[in-house]
Amino acid sequence: MGVQAPPELLGIHVNMPGVFPPDIDKAAQSGAPAPSGLSADEKTAYERLKFVYAKGIAYGYQMGLRPQTLYGIADSPVGLAAYFLDHDARSYDLIARVFAGKSEGLTRDDILDNITIAWLTNTALSGARLYWEYFGKGFFNAKGVSIPVAVSVFPDELYPAPRSWPEQAYPKLIHYNKVDKGGHFAAWEQPQLFSEEVRVGLRSLRHK
Repeated sequence: MGVQAPPELLGIHVNMPGVFPPDIDKAAQSGAPAPSGLSADEKTAYERLKFVYAKGIAYGYQMGLRPQTLYGIADSPVGLAAYFLDHDARSYDLIARVFAGKSEGLTRDDILDNITIAWLTNTALSGARLYWEYFGKGFFNAKGVSIPVAVSVFPDELYPAPRSWPEQAYPKLIHYNKVDKGGHFAAWEQPQLFSEEVRVGLRSLRHK
């Protein structure tokens, strides 16, 4: 939507912004060492992205290239649950702590409800087609968004976007904030914090 920029769209809020410069994104895909000249925050984001490309994006390629071959997860609730819960190590740890009795973020019912909704509505495969339609456009690179953008950075996101890259990627950056908790599924894990960020981030556009 941000790239298409219809006239009715005043701005967007994102918590996993596509901000990586093309050369940085390409280097991370190849598994190369961090390029020279990166700041400490940029290097952290680079190393996290390199790990995602190496260990955490296989499902995206699978859904992008052959989404219909995943019919097994539409035929077995156990298969669906296993697929939903097979995250990268960081996200998996956040989910696993719920089943270990900790109360931060998601609850056991939150996780089971998410699986159940996909199962009862039979939307596991139709949801995967997002990757089919998007494949080849890049997952994390900057894409030329010219409308106002608000960015919230959650510490356990796939990568913590440093301020410098959103400033380059979004010429109309209207909000950038690092929050103290939350991960890849921020709206699900920390709904109160997420909603506050959306309200604050887009407040300057409310009366336009």
